[in-house]
Amino acid sequence: MFSTKAQLIKRTGKNGVGRYDFLKLLATEYQITKSKDAKEQVLANLANFAYDPINYGYMRQLSIINLFLSALSENNPKLVRFAIGGICNLCLDAINKIYILRNQGVKLISSLLSSQDEDTVLSAISTLMFLITSESREEIISADIIKHMLEHLHSSNICIKNLASIFLADYCQASEVEKVKERDNN
Repeated sequence: MFSTKAQLIKRTGKNGVGRYDFLKLLATEYQITKSKDAKEQVLANLANFAYDPINYGYMRQLSIINLFLSALSENNPKLVRFAIGGICNLCLDAINKIYILRNQGVKLISSLLSSQDEDTVLSAISTLMFLITSESREEIISADIIKHMLEHLHSSNICIKNLASIFLADYCQASEVEKVKERDNN
């Protein structure tokens, strides 16, 4: 459920830790902890907080989007899954979308389309769809990404298969898809 500032204050109380301060504590813990489990748990918590629009500004101020973008390149599949989930939640906001696009978001996210983790693939496809604008369309509707979507049409995971189908049908022109199919058949 989405929160308002008044609801947050009422739940937190006058002497409680505010949302900004709590998110700051989480971001700091993520950066300094040496524990793999703690890092995973903190990033999962941050990704969960990313669903609520009231947190978008805080997350920008605290550079949590950068934490998520950086974690996309980790060798730990759980960190990658939580990071792409957080980005997927945040990219619905216009300011966050622009930030993600300007900071190599498409490159980082599209690299996840070949992940073995199905949840990561689902979040990556969804995020790419959310990031499509008139300015970003050319970068997102690339031959490489279309190729991945065509491959995902054969996935045994029905959700991946359906999302790839929606991506190709709703965001790509038939001629773009055919061009990639022809290229790959040669």
